[in-house]
Amino acid sequence: MSFGIVGKPSWLTFNPTTGTLSGTPTAANVGTSPAHILIWAEDGVDNAFLRPEFGITVSAAGGSAAPPTISGTPPTSATAGTPYSFQPTAAGPAGMTLSFSVQNKPAWANFSIATGQLTGTPSSAQTGSYSNIVVSVSDGQATSALAPFTISVAGTTATTGSATVNWVPPTQNTNGSALTNLAGIILYYGTAPASLTQSVKLASASQISYTIANLTAGTWYFGGVAYTNTGVQSAMSPVVSMSVQ
Repeated sequence: MSFGIVGKPSWLTFNPTTGTLSGTPTAANVGTSPAHILIWAEDGVDNAFLRPEFGITVSAAGGSAAPPTISGTPPTSATAGTPYSFQPTAAGPAGMTLSFSVQNKPAWANFSIATGQLTGTPSSAQTGSYSNIVVSVSDGQATSALAPFTISVAGTTATTGSATVNWVPPTQNTNGSALTNLAGIILYYGTAPASLTQSVKLASASQISYTIANLTAGTWYFGGVAYTNTGVQSAMSPVVSMSVQ
């Protein structure tokens, strides 16, 4: 009777006379060998195989290898149009390759199984809460996971500002005569000098300034028209501009 083997890990020796498989692994051998070890016996006529093929797991000294660890505090809020990123920290037994996984990943996010990094930029159509997200790490034998967390995506807040327009009330008509029936000013404003689409009517002959609020970020243009108590209006004043940030 003789014995044979295939798939033997390098730290083991095999006795073809007795079929004994033996050896002492070192720290460099910690891990799991592929399940391809096959032993057989033969008498010169027939043979028999030890089934199924098997692998051998080498644990760190002192008992079973500790499971991998994972830590980190993922941000729980994000803003539409702004990049989001979370990178966990993980460690495992020497010689073991770590891989990462995620459950309930938001559709707007990307995930790296090699590093565990969760990144992405949600759009304004993807606001809301994304709950029960779980990031895990595995060494092929054991798995550890962070506590489930939620990412709340908020919409962007429009930046607004204000502009104060000052003017000198007219005192003459275009023919040079004194203007005695001034009723007020109509302020026109908009985002293009040729398109002053918004207005405010100020019914006061003595008012010389007005503040326009809730203007979105950008350049705004302003012009004014004087009007009399009979409804006659002047030509548009020169158009001025201001940048709202």
